[in-house]
Amino acid sequence: MSTTPNNTNGEHCFTVTHPFHPLCGHSFPLLSQSRAWGEERVFFADPQTHQIRSLPLAWTSLAPPDPFLVVAAGKTVLRFEDIGPLNQMLNVLPAHQKEDQ
Repeated sequence: MSTTPNNTNGEHCFTVTHPFHPLCGHSFPLLSQSRAWGEERVFFADPQTHQIRSLPLAWTSLAPPDPFLVVAAGKTVLRFEDIGPLNQMLNVLPAHQKEDQ
């Protein structure tokens, strides 16, 4: 851990916000924040094992707000690039339902 830069941006704790993570909703003291494994990560001490763990910054309350969602102001949650794959998936769905009947 001594090689991990202490770049905490003035924050002292964070909350896990990723909805599928088992620690979602739990808050932890922030030990440090740095780039590791190709992404920005937060480091914290596991309260049960006392080992240093890390999570992607994007999975925490320290992540900057998504510019698309800020501009959308609650009017939409789908980006243009999300609509194409969703449309393809929905077009395939009825074909599978007909086969099952």
